[in-house]
Amino acid sequence: MSILIFLLSLTNCKEVNAQARLPKLDEVDMLMTNLTVQLEITSGIDAMYNFEFKIAEGQFHWLRSHYPKHPLPYFLLGLSEWWKIVPNIENNTHDDTFFAYMDSAIYYAEQMYKEDKKNQEALFILAGTWAFEGRLHGERHHWTKATFSVRKALSYFDKLKEMPQTDLTPELLYGDGLYNYYVEWIKDNYKMLRPVLWMFDSGDKELGIEQLETCGKEAFYTRIEAMYYLMKVHSSNGGKMIRALQIADYLHNKYPNNPYFHRYYARLLYYSGRYPLLFTVCKSLYDRVEERQTGYEEMSGRYAAFFLGSYYRDYLGDRESAEFYFKKAVEYVEEIKDFGSGYYHYSLAALARDAKKQKEYEKAEEYYSKIQLYAVGRKDLLTEAKAFRKENKKRKKQDRKNK
Repeated sequence: MSILIFLLSLTNCKEVNAQARLPKLDEVDMLMTNLTVQLEITSGIDAMYNFEFKIAEGQFHWLRSHYPKHPLPYFLLGLSEWWKIVPNIENNTHDDTFFAYMDSAIYYAEQMYKEDKKNQEALFILAGTWAFEGRLHGERHHWTKATFSVRKALSYFDKLKEMPQTDLTPELLYGDGLYNYYVEWIKDNYKMLRPVLWMFDSGDKELGIEQLETCGKEAFYTRIEAMYYLMKVHSSNGGKMIRALQIADYLHNKYPNNPYFHRYYARLLYYSGRYPLLFTVCKSLYDRVEERQTGYEEMSGRYAAFFLGSYYRDYLGDRESAEFYFKKAVEYVEEIKDFGSGYYHYSLAALARDAKKQKEYEKAEEYYSKIQLYAVGRKDLLTEAKAFRKENKKRKKQDRKNK
């Protein structure tokens, strides 16, 4: 209790000092681009990306206390909820709070826009909030709502691009870059969505990447979001893995408590075959999951355990340690019932092969039966499982004859 009182006293002191420094709304063209405001909320934004949500949201609520009818603090609070969702996108416990804050940001931004149709700050927040709402609706497979939200975002974004350049201009490259890259990526990878995409203009993947790179260097509010996507883009097929690793290394080291950046960095190290560094990064990831650190849950655990199992098996040839971690990967997946995970299927395969090699046929039978049940579409594993179970059936029959 005494610690809480101490922290509250610090907050109150900060508010007293900050009130003298923060500008009034009628004293600035745009609150978002005011240097004093940016300096004040930088620590909150960094805390948010570092999963120190109490610190971040304390800062954003403090900003709201000064500007209760401005959309910026509501947008930041919504973004904070979004990052609670990111480590396990299947977890919908934060959805209602996310939409509540984003809807509040939309409401106040619309009030600003009604008063001034040339208000770029209002347009930017409207575009951003609708885009994030569309993003979550898409993750929830609410395609009609997602399409509506994205079209709203694009309509505001297009109006914004027609206006003279301001200090917000670098932030716009985030939207431009995402659109140019992903509208073409979706066409290539989700053919079932092509009928919906006729209503959107064509994009340009290479231009999109260039725009995101510039945004990652020059923007204030969207810089980390741009780098987040660049990391994913460059690590995809046809991307630049070295660049993806550079970004992942930067994000993980700048925000070491961010589980998504942590596990993505581990993933890139694994696929790049950088085993010595992989062990250090994955062991830290695994330990944090076991300690239940904020944001570090079973979804991150399956990555860490699978990569550690592979490290001990492929790099050190340590069968027992490999078995331990592959079993942990299976446990993590089964806890969250994500049975379609490739990490689950290949952990089961590793355990089955090892059991077979050790002539522990009943264990192998158990693992292979799970592969047949859950590894839908993985023909190589299904063929292997079917062949073993057929062979094992014959073995059991022969054993009964020999008794």
